[in-house]
Amino acid sequence: MKSKILRMKVNGRDCQVVVTPNLSLLDVLRDKLKLTGTKRGCDLSDCGACTVIMDGKAVNSCVVTAFEAQGREITTVEGLAKDGRLHPLQQAFIDHYAFQCGFCTPGMLMAAKALLDENPNPTEEEIKKALAGNICRCTGYVKIVEAIKATSKRT
Repeated sequence: MKSKILRMKVNGRDCQVVVTPNLSLLDVLRDKLKLTGTKRGCDLSDCGACTVIMDGKAVNSCVVTAFEAQGREITTVEGLAKDGRLHPLQQAFIDHYAFQCGFCTPGMLMAAKALLDENPNPTEEEIKKALAGNICRCTGYVKIVEAIKATSKRT
């Protein structure tokens, strides 16, 4: 397979990595850039554990090819905190006990951030719709929705 140089901006930093056509964006983030907050779940775009923001939209990085990320701006969960301070969504997840095992949390946070960036004051139905592609086996979603609602009131 022919390798190419992939250039993209990840968490505000210009990145350049050598990739092959068979790599997904998830592979690049986790294996090449060591950004392991983005989780590998189903590898089929069904669970949302790998959700990142690409050019302002939530995407499942397991089904985005590395080459599709060429020239794009990617935000991962590692890019949420700034200057040692948690992002308001991260703090709200803690304050509202919106996680148990934590495996789905990065994907939930990224889906929620994409929603709030587009719609700073979503309804409960809009929140649920934005999270529809993210599966949590532990919490039942009530606390997750509460945390997102609380964050929307702060912004």
